[in-house]
Formats: sequence, C-alpha cells, structure tokens
Amino acid sequence: MEKSNGVITRQSLYSVKESLDKFQELLAAKNVHVFARIDQQAEARKVGLDLSPTELLIFGNPLAGTPVMQVYPLAALDLPLKLLAWTHDNATVWLTYNDAAWLGERYGLPPDVVKTLNFSPLLDKITKQ
Repeated sequence: MEKSNGVITRQSLYSVKESLDKFQELLAAKNVHVFARIDQQAEARKVGLDLSPTELLIFGNPLAGTPVMQVYPLAALDLPLKLLAWTHDNATVWLTYNDAAWLGERYGLPPDVVKTLNFSPLLDKITKQ
C-alpha cells in the first residue's frame, strides 16, 4: 500500500472492471449507494484518444455524508467518496482513493466522523495485503 498527499494506492487482485464490480457488491451488502461509475477509457475512445483501463466509482451514504456537509460544507468537494481503478501498463491494477484521516485533517472532522469515511477495510477483500 502506498500513501502520499492524502491519497492511498493499493494493488488489486482483479482487473479494473472486476475490481469495481466486486467493490460494488461489497457496497450493496452495506446498503451504500453508488451514484455513478465512469468508464474513462470508454469516454476517451469516444473522442479518438487512447487511455489504459480506468474507471471511477462515486459512492456514499447520504445519511452519513449529509450531516458532515451540513457542518463542514467544503467537504462536498470530496463527498460522495470515490474509488479509482486504473492500470498504466495494462498489467498491474491499482485502486486509489482519498485517505479518510487526510479528509479529517483537511476539514477538521472529529474522529467519529472520520471513521464513517474510512472504507479501507472493505478493500482488504480485493487487494494485496
């Protein structure tokens, strides 16, 4: 696991598509809403550009996120949460996301709120340890 500038990157055990498919299943089991899934490679192709497999998942729980934004409106810049699945060499797949502790520091969130933003344990099921 690599961590820098508030961003965590972990190696996935699956392809870009499979990684997000599996993560979506884990989110559904926890009743977490998926707002959007953007296939950035497909969007690049539409305009005649090449991009390695890259997909962005935007997800969250309004019951958890809304109270945060009510008290800390600028947190809406980072909420809902996002998970980027990507590969640069078409071999190794990476999952990158904002560190919950960093979000806490950025917005001055109390520890109990930071805990609700931490989805790293869910990723343990689909990443190398």
